[in-house]
Amino acid sequence: MLLDVFGFLRLSLIDILDILLVAVIIFVVFRWIRGSSAMSIFAAIISLYILRFIVGAFNMKLMSGILGQLLDVGVIALIIIFQPEIRRFLISFGNNYLREAGKNGFLGKLLGQNRTKMDNAAVQEVTEACRTMSEQKTGALIVFPHNSSLDYIIETGDRIDANINRRLILNLFFKNSPLHDGAVIMSGNRIIAARCTLPITEKTDIPAHYGMRHKAAIGITENTDADVIAVSEETGQISFVRGGNVTPINNLNELKLLLNDSLEKE
Repeated sequence: MLLDVFGFLRLSLIDILDILLVAVIIFVVFRWIRGSSAMSIFAAIISLYILRFIVGAFNMKLMSGILGQLLDVGVIALIIIFQPEIRRFLISFGNNYLREAGKNGFLGKLLGQNRTKMDNAAVQEVTEACRTMSEQKTGALIVFPHNSSLDYIIETGDRIDANINRRLILNLFFKNSPLHDGAVIMSGNRIIAARCTLPITEKTDIPAHYGMRHKAAIGITENTDADVIAVSEETGQISFVRGGNVTPINNLNELKLLLNDSLEKE
Protein backbone atom coordinates (compact mmCIF):
# COMPACT_ATOMS: atom_id res chain seq x y z
CA MET A 1 0.00 0.00 0.00
CA LEU A 2 1.12 3.55 -0.77
CA LEU A 3 0.12 4.66 2.75
CA ASP A 4 2.47 2.07 4.22
CA VAL A 5 5.34 3.59 2.25
CA PHE A 6 4.83 6.99 3.87
CA GLY A 7 4.11 5.50 7.28
CA PHE A 8 0.75 7.25 7.73
CA LEU A 9 -0.71 4.12 9.36
CA ARG A 10 1.80 4.31 12.22
CA LEU A 11 1.18 7.85 13.47
CA SER A 12 1.60 8.45 17.16
CA LEU A 13 0.53 11.45 19.24
CA ILE A 14 4.07 12.83 19.03
CA ASP A 15 4.00 12.53 15.22
CA ILE A 16 0.74 14.49 15.06
CA LEU A 17 2.16 17.15 17.39
CA ASP A 18 5.30 17.31 15.25
CA ILE A 19 3.25 17.86 12.08
CA LEU A 20 1.14 20.55 13.74
CA LEU A 21 4.22 22.43 15.01
CA VAL A 22 5.82 22.38 11.55
CA ALA A 23 2.55 23.65 10.05
CA VAL A 24 2.43 26.50 12.55
CA ILE A 25 6.05 27.44 11.83
CA ILE A 26 5.40 27.47 8.08
CA PHE A 27 2.29 29.62 8.60
CA VAL A 28 4.15 32.13 10.80
CA VAL A 29 7.06 32.37 8.36
CA PHE A 30 4.60 32.84 5.51
CA ARG A 31 3.00 35.77 7.35
CA TRP A 32 6.43 37.40 7.96
CA ILE A 33 7.53 37.32 4.36
CA ARG A 34 4.17 37.75 2.62
CA GLY A 35 4.47 40.48 0.02
CA SER A 36 8.29 40.49 0.07
CA SER A 37 10.76 39.29 -2.56
CA ALA A 38 11.62 36.29 -0.34
CA MET A 39 8.21 34.69 -0.90
CA SER A 40 9.24 32.80 -4.06
CA ILE A 41 12.43 31.58 -2.36
CA PHE A 42 10.43 30.31 0.61
CA ALA A 43 8.06 28.42 -1.72
CA ALA A 44 11.05 26.82 -3.48
CA ILE A 45 12.55 25.71 -0.15
CA ILE A 46 9.28 24.12 0.99
CA SER A 47 9.07 22.30 -2.35
CA LEU A 48 12.60 20.94 -1.94
CA TYR A 49 11.84 19.68 1.57
CA ILE A 50 8.67 17.96 0.33
CA LEU A 51 10.64 16.38 -2.52
CA ARG A 52 13.32 15.22 -0.08
CA PHE A 53 10.65 13.63 2.12
CA ILE A 54 9.15 11.81 -0.87
CA VAL A 55 12.45 10.42 -2.18
CA GLY A 56 13.38 9.40 1.36
CA ALA A 57 10.08 7.55 1.77
CA PHE A 58 10.77 5.62 -1.43
CA ASN A 59 14.34 4.92 -0.26
CA MET A 60 15.91 6.71 -3.25
CA LYS A 61 19.32 7.03 -1.66
CA LEU A 62 21.11 8.99 -4.38
CA MET A 63 18.41 11.66 -4.77
CA SER A 64 17.94 11.81 -1.00
CA GLY A 65 21.68 12.36 -0.51
CA ILE A 66 21.85 15.09 -3.18
CA LEU A 67 18.85 16.95 -1.77
CA GLY A 68 20.14 16.52 1.78
CA GLN A 69 23.52 18.06 0.89
CA LEU A 70 21.83 20.85 -1.05
CA LEU A 71 19.56 21.79 1.85
CA ASP A 72 22.25 21.40 4.51
CA VAL A 73 24.77 23.60 2.69
CA GLY A 74 22.02 26.09 1.89
CA VAL A 75 21.34 26.93 5.54
CA ILE A 76 23.98 29.66 5.59
CA ALA A 77 22.69 31.02 2.30
CA LEU A 78 19.16 31.06 3.72
CA ILE A 79 20.29 33.09 6.73
CA ILE A 80 21.79 35.66 4.35
CA ILE A 81 18.76 35.69 2.04
CA PHE A 82 16.24 35.98 4.86
CA GLN A 83 18.34 38.40 6.91
CA PRO A 84 15.73 41.22 6.79
CA GLU A 85 12.93 38.86 7.86
CA ILE A 86 15.02 37.29 10.63
CA ARG A 87 16.04 40.75 11.85
CA ARG A 88 12.40 41.88 11.80
CA PHE A 89 11.36 38.85 13.87
CA LEU A 90 14.12 39.37 16.45
CA ILE A 91 13.28 43.08 16.71
CA SER A 92 9.60 42.27 17.17
CA PHE A 93 10.44 39.67 19.83
CA GLY A 94 12.77 42.10 21.60
CA ASN A 95 10.19 44.89 21.45
CA ASN A 96 7.62 42.70 23.17
CA TYR A 97 10.13 41.91 25.91
CA LEU A 98 11.09 45.54 26.36
CA ARG A 99 7.44 46.56 26.46
CA GLU A 100 6.85 44.14 29.33
CA ALA A 101 10.08 45.23 31.01
CA GLY A 102 8.96 48.84 30.80
CA LYS A 103 5.97 47.99 32.95
CA ASN A 104 8.35 46.95 35.72
CA GLY A 105 9.92 49.93 37.43
CA PHE A 106 13.35 48.37 38.07
CA LEU A 107 13.72 46.77 34.66
CA GLY A 108 12.38 49.88 32.98
CA LYS A 109 15.09 52.01 34.62
CA LEU A 110 17.76 49.37 34.01
CA LEU A 111 16.93 49.15 30.29
CA GLY A 112 16.33 52.85 29.91
CA GLN A 113 12.64 52.51 29.03
CA ASN A 114 11.34 55.35 31.21
CA ARG A 115 10.74 58.30 28.91
CA THR A 116 8.98 61.61 29.28
CA LYS A 117 5.64 61.44 27.50
CA MET A 118 4.78 64.12 24.94
CA ASP A 119 2.25 66.51 26.48
CA ASN A 120 -0.89 67.92 24.89
CA ALA A 121 0.78 71.20 23.99
CA ALA A 122 3.46 69.38 22.00
CA VAL A 123 0.84 67.22 20.28
CA GLN A 124 -1.00 70.40 19.29
CA GLU A 125 2.21 71.89 17.87
CA VAL A 126 2.89 68.76 15.79
CA THR A 127 -0.65 68.50 14.42
CA GLU A 128 -0.83 72.22 13.55
CA ALA A 129 2.51 71.97 11.76
CA CYS A 130 1.23 68.96 9.80
CA ARG A 131 -1.89 70.87 8.80
CA THR A 132 0.17 73.79 7.52
CA MET A 133 2.52 71.48 5.61
CA SER A 134 -0.46 69.68 4.12
CA GLU A 135 -1.97 72.96 2.92
CA GLN A 136 1.36 74.07 1.47
CA LYS A 137 2.15 70.59 0.07
CA THR A 138 5.42 70.41 1.98
CA GLY A 139 6.76 66.86 2.26
CA ALA A 140 7.48 65.65 5.80
CA LEU A 141 8.44 62.55 7.80
CA ILE A 142 8.09 62.64 11.59
CA VAL A 143 9.08 59.55 13.59
CA PHE A 144 7.90 58.78 17.14
CA PRO A 145 10.01 55.99 18.71
CA HIS A 146 8.72 53.85 21.57
CA ASN A 147 10.67 50.88 22.97
CA SER A 148 12.97 50.28 20.01
CA SER A 149 16.21 52.24 20.06
CA LEU A 150 16.61 54.51 17.04
CA ASP A 151 20.17 55.59 17.86
CA TYR A 152 21.43 54.05 14.62
CA ILE A 153 18.85 56.13 12.73
CA ILE A 154 19.62 59.32 14.66
CA GLU A 155 23.31 58.95 13.84
CA THR A 156 22.51 59.23 10.12
CA GLY A 157 21.19 62.78 10.59
CA ASP A 158 21.91 65.93 12.58
CA ARG A 159 21.09 66.21 16.26
CA ILE A 160 18.73 69.08 17.13
CA ASP A 161 17.62 68.53 20.77
CA ALA A 162 15.09 71.37 20.84
CA ASN A 163 11.59 71.86 22.21
CA ILE A 164 8.80 70.87 19.85
CA ASN A 165 7.56 74.00 18.10
CA ARG A 166 5.44 74.27 14.96
CA ARG A 167 7.56 77.04 13.46
CA LEU A 168 10.71 75.00 13.99
CA ILE A 169 9.07 71.95 12.38
CA LEU A 170 8.00 74.06 9.39
CA ASN A 171 11.52 75.45 9.04
CA LEU A 172 13.07 71.98 9.20
CA PHE A 173 10.89 70.71 6.34
CA PHE A 174 10.98 73.93 4.29
CA LYS A 175 12.03 72.98 0.75
CA ASN A 176 15.12 75.21 0.75
CA SER A 177 16.23 74.14 4.22
CA PRO A 178 19.44 72.04 4.33
CA LEU A 179 17.69 69.73 6.83
CA HIS A 180 14.45 69.13 4.92
CA ASP A 181 15.57 65.97 3.10
CA GLY A 182 14.98 63.13 5.54
CA ALA A 183 13.05 62.35 8.70
CA VAL A 184 12.69 64.19 12.00
CA ILE A 185 12.88 62.08 15.18
CA MET A 186 10.81 63.22 18.18
CA SER A 187 10.75 61.82 21.70
CA GLY A 188 8.94 63.26 24.68
CA ASN A 189 8.64 67.01 24.18
CA ARG A 190 11.88 67.24 22.21
CA ILE A 191 12.93 67.19 18.58
CA ILE A 192 15.91 64.84 18.77
CA ALA A 193 17.31 64.91 15.23
CA ALA A 194 16.59 65.91 11.64
CA ARG A 195 17.69 64.81 8.16
CA CYS A 196 17.69 61.18 9.28
CA THR A 197 17.76 58.33 6.76
CA LEU A 198 15.10 55.63 7.17
CA PRO A 199 15.21 52.08 5.77
CA ILE A 200 13.05 51.48 2.69
CA THR A 201 10.49 48.69 2.82
CA GLU A 202 11.02 45.63 0.62
CA LYS A 203 7.31 45.12 0.05
CA THR A 204 6.32 44.93 -3.61
CA ASP A 205 2.55 45.29 -3.20
CA ILE A 206 2.56 48.96 -2.15
CA PRO A 207 0.11 51.19 -4.09
CA ALA A 208 1.79 53.10 -6.91
CA HIS A 209 0.75 56.51 -5.57
CA TYR A 210 2.97 56.04 -2.50
CA GLY A 211 6.42 57.49 -3.12
CA MET A 212 9.78 57.02 -1.41
CA ARG A 213 8.65 59.03 1.62
CA HIS A 214 5.86 56.57 2.38
CA LYS A 215 8.09 53.58 1.59
CA ALA A 216 10.58 54.88 4.16
CA ALA A 217 7.79 55.33 6.71
CA ILE A 218 6.61 51.77 6.11
CA GLY A 219 10.19 50.49 6.32
CA ILE A 220 10.98 51.98 9.74
CA THR A 221 7.65 50.84 11.22
CA GLU A 222 8.28 47.30 9.94
CA ASN A 223 11.72 47.16 11.57
CA THR A 224 10.86 48.92 14.84
CA ASP A 225 7.81 49.76 16.95
CA ALA A 226 8.02 53.43 15.98
CA ASP A 227 5.06 55.29 14.47
CA VAL A 228 5.40 57.83 11.66
CA ILE A 229 3.48 60.82 10.31
CA ALA A 230 4.07 61.32 6.58
CA VAL A 231 2.95 64.33 4.55
CA SER A 232 2.92 63.91 0.78
CA GLU A 233 4.73 66.59 -1.21
CA GLU A 234 2.64 65.84 -4.31
CA THR A 235 -0.87 65.79 -2.81
CA GLY A 236 -0.50 67.21 0.69
CA GLN A 237 -2.16 64.06 2.08
CA ILE A 238 -1.30 63.33 5.72
CA SER A 239 -0.79 59.66 6.58
CA PHE A 240 -0.21 57.87 9.87
CA VAL A 241 1.97 54.76 9.57
CA ARG A 242 2.07 52.01 12.18
CA GLY A 243 3.34 48.46 11.85
CA GLY A 244 3.82 48.88 8.10
CA ASN A 245 0.18 49.93 7.60
CA VAL A 246 -0.67 53.36 6.16
CA THR A 247 -3.76 55.19 7.44
CA PRO A 248 -4.82 58.29 5.45
CA ILE A 249 -5.83 61.19 7.71
CA ASN A 250 -9.02 63.04 6.83
CA ASN A 251 -9.00 65.72 9.53
CA LEU A 252 -6.85 67.11 12.32
CA ASN A 253 -8.87 65.48 15.12
CA GLU A 254 -8.25 62.06 13.61
CA LEU A 255 -4.52 62.75 13.58
CA LYS A 256 -4.62 63.86 17.23
CA LEU A 257 -6.44 60.70 18.27
CA LEU A 258 -3.96 58.44 16.48
CA LEU A 259 -0.99 60.38 17.82
CA ASN A 260 -2.29 60.29 21.40
CA ASP A 261 -2.92 56.56 21.05
CA SER A 262 0.63 56.16 19.74
CA LEU A 263 2.08 58.08 22.67
CA GLU A 264 0.32 55.80 25.14
CA LYS A 265 3.02 53.23 24.28
CA GLU A 266 5.70 55.37 25.91
